[in-house]
Amino acid sequence: MQTNFMPAALDEPHMRESEKVLRTCVHCGFCTATCPTYLLLGDELDSPRGRIYLIKDMLENAARPSERIVKHVDRCLSCLSCMTTCPSGVNYMHLVDHARAYIEKTYRRPLVDRALRSLLAWVLPNPARMRLALRAAALARPFRGLISKIPAGSRLTAMIDLAPATSWKPRLSGPSVVPSVGNKNGRVAILSGCAQRALAPGINEAATRLLTRNGIEVVFPAGEGCCGALVHHLGREESALADARRNVDAWNAAIAEGGLDAIVVTTSGCGTMIKDYGFMLRNDDEYREKAARVSGLAKDITEYLCEIELSPPVRKTGQEVAYHSACSMQHGQQIRDQPKALLKKMGFVVKDVTEGHICCGSAGTYNILQPEIANQLRARKVANITRTGAIAVATGNLGCMTHIGKGMDIPIVHTVEMVDWATGGPLPKNLAATFTNDK
Repeated sequence: MQTNFMPAALDEPHMRESEKVLRTCVHCGFCTATCPTYLLLGDELDSPRGRIYLIKDMLENAARPSERIVKHVDRCLSCLSCMTTCPSGVNYMHLVDHARAYIEKTYRRPLVDRALRSLLAWVLPNPARMRLALRAAALARPFRGLISKIPAGSRLTAMIDLAPATSWKPRLSGPSVVPSVGNKNGRVAILSGCAQRALAPGINEAATRLLTRNGIEVVFPAGEGCCGALVHHLGREESALADARRNVDAWNAAIAEGGLDAIVVTTSGCGTMIKDYGFMLRNDDEYREKAARVSGLAKDITEYLCEIELSPPVRKTGQEVAYHSACSMQHGQQIRDQPKALLKKMGFVVKDVTEGHICCGSAGTYNILQPEIANQLRARKVANITRTGAIAVATGNLGCMTHIGKGMDIPIVHTVEMVDWATGGPLPKNLAATFTNDK
């Protein structure tokens, strides 16, 4: 693709990088075949190719974004299916990330939109605020009908609907270092995260049990927190970079103290973000090398488990389980086979989901900010999962678990929870009706 940036504009590193991405695109249109919003809406501007043209025009002219451009960029899920499909290797992720940051700096959204996005950026990355929000959602649930009629009502009701129906019970923080059981065969850090700590703390608990049972010492470094993905996708670049620097410092301190074989991540959306820290901080002289080191150590939990020798299953398995591959897993990190191989190794019968490459509609805050499109994609995903005949669903991303789980009766759990149970851990609560604890 030919570009016409002013020479002065290319002095700015983000513009320079985006110009390289734009030049890579040959506008072949292969991406339209796998783009969820194009498949649903049929609008060229809601395809990656269409958005690339819009972003090119905006950046080349250093223009204030129009409502039209903002609408179509906002509709992008950042599922990155287009990157898997693209024969030219266009890094659409970095381009749309830059576009969002540019829009955030140069476009003034309507008041209600600004307020909601600020609320999400303030609440979701903070576990304590997230817990308060969950309680508020429970109190607001009886008034859902009234709330739906006020400005931004569909988005507010989406927040209420996504909140768990049962009350959240706080758990005491565990030790910063969990020693291995038996001989020590490795040392890893696990990302504590943010929303997951409030919505599903059992996931990291399962990962910790599984790793320590297999001789891996687990550390939770002081100062580590939200990976920054949630604010990053809202275009809040400085907040995302601050989160990245804080985590880089925490993990490099852990490396200095006792070394790390890996930084293990149990939420694939966070994993995609952390693996990109090296790129995000490439222009920061103080953090460039440290961030690259962190990105090189980051591994999804299933990716890491496939590299070590795991104890064999002690439970009676053989259940038919559908595997939902989160977009951030299969497209963002290009991890496709390891989770299924792990489940099969534990004795589960793994069922592939038709249209598995199409996003479920969760996509971070997308199911709140674009609830109509997100719900259509969820219905499509649930129908395909149901057709497998599986009695449970395994996945590697909390957002997918929460979003899909609200649309079907089949229980959905994290892959690591299934592996933990198969090798001696407790049965996840929502599997009690379909699995047993028999050995």
